Amino acid sequence: MADDQVFKAVVNDTEPKAKGKAYAVDISGSNFNHFIGRKIGDVVDGLFVGEGENTLSGYKLEITGGSDRTGRPMRPDVSGAGIYSILVSPGIGYKGKRYVKKRGKIYRYKYDGIRRRRNLRGNIISQDTRQLNLKVIERGPRPLDETLDGNGDDSGNE
Repeated sequence: MADDQVFKAVVNDTEPKAKGKAYAVDISGSNFNHFIGRKIGDVVDGLFVGEGENTLSGYKLEITGGSDRTGRPMRPDVSGAGIYSILVSPGIGYKGKRYVKKRGKIYRYKYDGIRRRRNLRGNIISQDTRQLNLKVIERGPRPLDETLDGNGDDSGNE
């Protein structure tokens, strides 16, 4: 059960010099409990992200989204922590395209006004949440890449 209580926090560096670099950090233990009950849009202290010397003390981070253990996305306009069946137009949780086979080829169409019912997670972080997306609002004294020791994703820049 203790191994099950882990978030994968994806911290997005918003500084233009960083070119959109993102860092993946595990959040567990008492830091895990700090995030339970928070909502998308809340600002949290970076002290709770990382472990030991690698915490983001001095940083302010905004929760921008996340997903649960099955990969279901969290939607900011849905209240609660549960799973809800919602009629949505293209946006978060639904891309809004249809594949049509014509004359032996497959074409992708985006129709105007298309809506579908999808199961999405609410905007409150719960025990079932497995990934959190965080955005840097205020920077701390140390650079982000040095603080996290280069454990980030290069996001295809090489």
